[in-house]
Amino acid sequence: MPIKMNNFSKSEIKAVLIIFVFLILISTPNFIVSLRRARDTQRKADIGSLYEALNKYQADFGAFPLSIDAKIAACAPVKVIEQLPKNIVVFSPCNWGKDPLRDLADDNYPPYLKVIPTDPSARAGFAYYYLANGNRYQIYGALEGKSEAEYDPKIVARNLPCGVKICNFGKAYGRTPLDKSIEEYENEIR
Repeated sequence: MPIKMNNFSKSEIKAVLIIFVFLILISTPNFIVSLRRARDTQRKADIGSLYEALNKYQADFGAFPLSIDAKIAACAPVKVIEQLPKNIVVFSPCNWGKDPLRDLADDNYPPYLKVIPTDPSARAGFAYYYLANGNRYQIYGALEGKSEAEYDPKIVARNLPCGVKICNFGKAYGRTPLDKSIEEYENEIR
């Protein structure tokens, strides 16, 4: 006669454990894919909010913030360069995930972004990549899923580092292409 433990036999407990292990094994890959898709959805939303904020910034100031070290250079003023007819202010790069994108001269004006977003996998080394010359900009990210509609192998060919990954999707001002540098594009349209 089998030994009963809490009204279940050893073979019944083994069967239940095997079923649980089987369920975990078949559901884990789907769970991992859903987490990746959620991170990629967040990346697309972040790039979209940056796109909208940068366009509003340009509408107010007549230029896009410059880029320094692949970051948006629109935070604390570093220095003023005196030139005629007006002075030029050089700003420091903003920190992803910490600094707002706002009008530094007017604290009462609502920020374009309360916090410039950071990649959802920043702790794993992922990052966004910003390029701008004042007239045009390109903002890039690295999707984890190559099956995403926004994944672009032409961007991958540029070999831009989005942290530990190579950038593979993005948005740009107007017709500025993402598969070539802003300088290349401006030379072509001249």
